[in-house]
Amino acid sequence: MATKAQCLHLTAAMLCISLVLPSFADLQRFEHPAKANGRLSFLVVGDWGRRGFYNQSEVALQMGRIGEKLDIDFVISTGDNFYDDGLEGVNDPAFEESFSKIYTAKSLQKQWYSVLGNHDYRGNVEAQLSRVLQKIDNRWLCQRSFILNTEIAEFFFVDTTPFVDDYYKETDHQYDWRGVSPRRTYITNLLKDLKSALRESTAKRKIVVGHHAIRSIGHHGDTPELINYLLPILKANNVELYINGHDHCLERISTPDSPIQFLTSGAGSKAWRGDVNVKRLNSDDVKFFYDGQGFMSVQLTQTEAVVVFYDVFGKELHKWEVSKQLYTAM
Repeated sequence: MATKAQCLHLTAAMLCISLVLPSFADLQRFEHPAKANGRLSFLVVGDWGRRGFYNQSEVALQMGRIGEKLDIDFVISTGDNFYDDGLEGVNDPAFEESFSKIYTAKSLQKQWYSVLGNHDYRGNVEAQLSRVLQKIDNRWLCQRSFILNTEIAEFFFVDTTPFVDDYYKETDHQYDWRGVSPRRTYITNLLKDLKSALRESTAKRKIVVGHHAIRSIGHHGDTPELINYLLPILKANNVELYINGHDHCLERISTPDSPIQFLTSGAGSKAWRGDVNVKRLNSDDVKFFYDGQGFMSVQLTQTEAVVVFYDVFGKELHKWEVSKQLYTAM
């Protein structure tokens, strides 16, 4: 975990270069209209790609069942799409063995919108971003950072791995930093583009998706770099939900300093039983925590949102509903 000194060092460097560096191109935008009845439904799963092992296939089976029940429009992947070290290339059989041959239910034959996780960066990142994979399985869409407009809500997908200092100091693993170097330039411009896009958005609902947690009581815990750089932007621009993976659990956290709901769905295969910050487990901020495998569903209308967490058997574990008039947890 990054120290306070490390975070301050990166902050100072970013402030300096922001004065002289031009912005990269605007974030790429995609359109996915909601249903004619004004409803949008989707599933969220993260940290899954293990060729069906560690109950990945069982989670996929229940995703298919819930996906049919909710008539979902798409699926969001919160990253760590292929273990342990991403893909070797566009012809890596892991793509089909961990994705195409696992998520076979009819209801899951929808567009998948994916971000990269730290394990994906240990492989060939360009392979996951390649259109070649879309030709193999047209459901697949993975970008570093992008925007998805659904009319009801606007989603802002953020590449969080380059923010984390520890990955640049690791000696046990190599990371594919092509496309994100120099790091400081990349982060500064990404934040600038995100801030601009959020500020200019007219969407009634703004949802941000990244791999790493801002708030979590799981194995990795809070990500200090995201608290310092990303969270202030979310607070200033009325973001409603921040959705992530990384910690292999399911959780919902809500802090009194903002209305943002921090939702973790990183339990798509291997989970970490008992790996939790016990001191924070009973905190008022923690509305729900589950250290087993599972996934999450979200249903949206112009005025309502329903978030449900499910375990590996498809059992409903926690439900949170919100409307313009009232916030309730069930």
